[in-house]
Amino acid sequence: MIFKEETMSSEMIYNGKIINLRVDTVELPEHKYQKREIVEHPGAVAILAINDKKEVILVRQFRKPVEEVIVEIPAGKLEEGENPRDCAIRELKEETGYEAKNIKFLNEFYTSAGFSNEKMYLYLATDLQAGKCCPDEDEYVDVMNVDLEKALNMVINNEIKDSKTIIGILLAKDL
Repeated sequence: MIFKEETMSSEMIYNGKIINLRVDTVELPEHKYQKREIVEHPGAVAILAINDKKEVILVRQFRKPVEEVIVEIPAGKLEEGENPRDCAIRELKEETGYEAKNIKFLNEFYTSAGFSNEKMYLYLATDLQAGKCCPDEDEYVDVMNVDLEKALNMVINNEIKDSKTIIGILLAKDL
């Protein structure tokens, strides 16, 4: 059975720098009601950057919500009104120092549709030129160049746990 939940009321609980949290009361079939906690996010981009040696450009950084150092493809939040492609170009340069002569849209997906409206736009970046990275002042990342085959093995061996990175690397195997 597929149905739409009608929003009966909505209450903003928190407005933050990156996310907002609201609670919606929705009507279900048979006049039942339920509360839905929804994280609003402006969207983000992720960049699968592959150099001419078939190495994936990855970053390692500590992620407080999971209390771990995570291996990821470069990514970042969309600024208000920003085009996702422009954001991908900016984030790749900021986090890794690389600039790409070729940027191609690969896919878009929801990061966790059960509680958030965040949409991720995934781009492929090739024909890379190395440069100096300039991360945000609260961002500390290590850049890694990893052979694509090794990156695939890192996904299989659970060394890469980040969903956008897993999606990107799995899509790369057929490129």
